[in-house]
Amino acid sequence: MLTEVLHFLEPRGGQIFIDCTVGGGGHALEIVKRILPAGRLVGIDRDEEALRAAADHLSDYSSSVTLTKGNFADLKAIAQSLDIQAVDGVLFDLGVSSHQLEAAERGFSFRYDAPLDMRMDTAQAVTARQLVNSLSERRLAELIWRYGEDRWAKRIAKFIVDRRARQPIETTRELVEVILAAIPAGARTKTIHPATRVFQALRIAVNRELESLQTGLTDAIHVLTPGGRICILSYHSLEDRIVKQTLVKHAGRCECPPALPACVCGAKKELEILTKRPVAPSAGEIAANPRARGAKLRAARKV
Repeated sequence: MLTEVLHFLEPRGGQIFIDCTVGGGGHALEIVKRILPAGRLVGIDRDEEALRAAADHLSDYSSSVTLTKGNFADLKAIAQSLDIQAVDGVLFDLGVSSHQLEAAERGFSFRYDAPLDMRMDTAQAVTARQLVNSLSERRLAELIWRYGEDRWAKRIAKFIVDRRARQPIETTRELVEVILAAIPAGARTKTIHPATRVFQALRIAVNRELESLQTGLTDAIHVLTPGGRICILSYHSLEDRIVKQTLVKHAGRCECPPALPACVCGAKKELEILTKRPVAPSAGEIAANPRARGAKLRAARKV
């Protein structure tokens, strides 16, 4: 959704932007072209492979680009370390990237047989394998339901615990076998692979994605200069719910009980929401990139 992102961010010469999930640098490249000659772009990513790809993609503009390894939950500290007090725009492109999904050895995709890893930052300790083989049946069920919203969460958790009692679950293929055994054939749909929600849940838990998102969004709003813009691309309902609620809160909606005669929650209007409804990708983009079909774009402007 490059066209839509650029429309809402409105990058102009001399501005400062932060791409909180720089990935391969696709969005960043088009932003930096528009903020030259005096602009600056900071790209953040937890994935060292992504940062190397971004550095190569943005090499012609290296004097205007700063790439840094980090979690966007630390956005405020990263900005301060770079002596940046305020920025004109912030972009979040959430979830797992196409490159990460296609890198079989990273264990993000059930399409490949690979070690159960799913770490965006390969330096961190916790992997999907550890969660699958160490969490209790109850905690596994809670994780799969909370982050995957899979109605078979309890049954899948039971099958995982039964399987690992005989032998640890080491690979993506082994986990898929357990999931397929747990979900009755008649209950499966043709539109979504039975393992999709479980893999999503594990990835979110391993990388603490939702906790990072809440913190990162709040810090991004605070670091925006008046008139600055924030744009977020999310890919599933859990992300979009957090994005929507955060933007609405900072747009000044009172959260007090209706029975109170006056507002006591201290609601303050910091944002103007630019997307009354989330913007979806065009039919043409979905045809060219089926992974974009679930994307939702929300944007706001600092007042």
